Amino acid sequence: MERKTIDLEQGWDYMQTGITKLKRILEGLPEPQFDSEQYMMLYTTIYNMCTQKPPHDYSQQLYDKYREAFEEYINSTVLPALREKHDEYMLRELVKRWSNHKVMVRWLSRFFYYLDRYFIARRSLPPLNEVGLTCFRDLVYNVLHSKVKDAVIALVDKEREGEQIDRALLKNVLDIYVEIGMGQMERYEVDFESFMLLDSASYYSRKASNWIQEDSCPDYMLKSEECLKKERERVAHYLHSSSEPKLVEKVQHELLVVYANQLLEKEHSGCRALLRDDKVDDLSRMYRLYHKIAKGLEPVANIFKQHVTAEGNALVQQAEDTATNQAANTASVQEQVLIRKVIELHDKYMVYVVECFQNHTLFHKALKEAFEIFCNKTVAGSSSAELLATFCDNILKKGGSEKLSDEAIEDTLEKVVKLLAYISDKDLFAEFYRKKLARRLLFDRSANDDHERSILTKLKQQCGGQFTSKMEGMVTDLTLARENQTSFEEYLGNNPAANPGIDLTVTVLTTGFWPSYKSFDINLPSEMVKCVEVFKGFYETKTKHRKLTWIYSLGTCHLNGKFDHKPIELVVSTYQAAVLLLFNTTDKLSYNDILTQLNLSHEDLVRLLHSLSCARYKILIKEPSTKTVSQADSFEFNAKFTDRMRRIKIPLPPVDERKKVVEDVDKDRRYAIDAAIVRIMKSRKVLGHQQLVSECVEQLSRMFKPDIKAIKKRMEDLITRDYLERDKENPNMFRYLA
Repeated sequence: MERKTIDLEQGWDYMQTGITKLKRILEGLPEPQFDSEQYMMLYTTIYNMCTQKPPHDYSQQLYDKYREAFEEYINSTVLPALREKHDEYMLRELVKRWSNHKVMVRWLSRFFYYLDRYFIARRSLPPLNEVGLTCFRDLVYNVLHSKVKDAVIALVDKEREGEQIDRALLKNVLDIYVEIGMGQMERYEVDFESFMLLDSASYYSRKASNWIQEDSCPDYMLKSEECLKKERERVAHYLHSSSEPKLVEKVQHELLVVYANQLLEKEHSGCRALLRDDKVDDLSRMYRLYHKIAKGLEPVANIFKQHVTAEGNALVQQAEDTATNQAANTASVQEQVLIRKVIELHDKYMVYVVECFQNHTLFHKALKEAFEIFCNKTVAGSSSAELLATFCDNILKKGGSEKLSDEAIEDTLEKVVKLLAYISDKDLFAEFYRKKLARRLLFDRSANDDHERSILTKLKQQCGGQFTSKMEGMVTDLTLARENQTSFEEYLGNNPAANPGIDLTVTVLTTGFWPSYKSFDINLPSEMVKCVEVFKGFYETKTKHRKLTWIYSLGTCHLNGKFDHKPIELVVSTYQAAVLLLFNTTDKLSYNDILTQLNLSHEDLVRLLHSLSCARYKILIKEPSTKTVSQADSFEFNAKFTDRMRRIKIPLPPVDERKKVVEDVDKDRRYAIDAAIVRIMKSRKVLGHQQLVSECVEQLSRMFKPDIKAIKKRMEDLITRDYLERDKENPNMFRYLA
């Protein structure tokens, strides 16, 4: 059966009734919903009109009429309704109209669905859904978006001032900007976001210019933090999520970047004041606000560094002043107090770095640089390396000024090793430390072996194995020496004939590990000569290949002094004992007699005689009775001497070792520089002067800060010794001579 042809007019009139019914439903007029029969009839009409034989195939015409239906509705109903409303009311109307428009597009594109399936697909035309949305964009959005944007921004600013606004409305309006882009964000970004960002910037610029005048730094930061929080909430409630980074960046710029210097440098409340008054919360807030800004933390870290440096310098100055005003013995106490205070300072600011500044590398670097500045200053002629070594000595020796529990000692040693990292002359520290360690070990002054080993382990981790190898050797040496002494005592027990008649303890050490000691051949008293011979005999039974060198300057003797009043035990050095034993055979001796009998140098003899005749314990009587020893003096045994103690120790005047240590270290440094230059040149073969110097500094800086002049001097020396040569063409180039 042949289908009746529907002409365009007739068909469209029927469609028009459906479209009118849809409009009435949208306008909220009394109109029943579409039932399935009506829907099928409308769909079938379009289907029939598109499948008739030409010239009655009306696909193209229907496609055009579909668009016109929207255009007519928008121009007759939608635009007039929007034009008569303003501000928030216009926004509400727009949201309603957009929502209705989407419903209309959905229904109409269903009625005209057959077009979408075949006609549009074949002709590559825009699909019906897109045509519907495009109509709204071209006729409504393009006309109104500027007014809409102004209304939205006005509401946002109202909210910023604390008024309540309808956030859901704004969310719906801004969704229109996004949806109109049909998958692209361009409309939202160009027509709304760019203006909103400009407005936000000028809004916060006005606020900031007032706040920076009126508020303290902590208050300003609190307000800034609150504003940033609210702007993030704003994004969560109604702006598109892609706006968050841009908006936050704008607000940060106006509040924190523009006024960064004024804020940080505020006189009574800026960063310096916060550090001075330990305002931990405010400093944490400052970190939180500025760490998100590129290079925002640099000025904060700089102020932190200056503050720590100033505090450290003040401690050094204080110690310096006290040292100048007081006697030598209290000065050394003051220097120890200084190290303790520097450790406390480091503890305090390390907490800041970890907690307030979240372990940020910039602040670690600032702390390191600050400590390097004042930790390398000298106090009353002592370098910080020496002070640190003395401080350790005080903790580790028996009867040191520090009375601490084992945990506290461990903790303090840990901190000392951390401080050492800031000191450039680590080799100088090592040498002073070794000297003091030697005294502790040899004179049995070390309080606890475990602590001695523990600090060496810590130093090894910090500075490498080479740094501590000699010190570890010294500690091990002493254990071996004790075993050696035990076997010597067994030897004496087994050979009664060999007994020297005196209790003898000998500590055998390895030369390479220990500091070098000045020792000279003294004519020992016969009692001591016998001891030496006996021990040599014992030692040869153990090894034939080792040569013993006796260092009498480190020895001690216990002598019984038979005075008229009562016998007293005298604890003296080997040299002092040698002097006193001469008076067993004669009562009176001149300076020159003693000199020839003992074969000593003038300098040493003066020290010895001074300690026995001019100091606290006058074991010898000197004529004439003056305070200084001269070559014309004579001495006799003081039989009337007495003391309330049964045992007394007679100290020798101390020798200032500082000069010798510094000389030793300088000598070692020359070797270290030579070795570094040769190492570098061996691998590089040819190198420019500047490069060689900088590589040399880099290699050596772990142990000390080499002086550039010293490096140049060593280079010249190596040229004369044929390790290097200058390039004939270019005197600034060096070649390695194998």
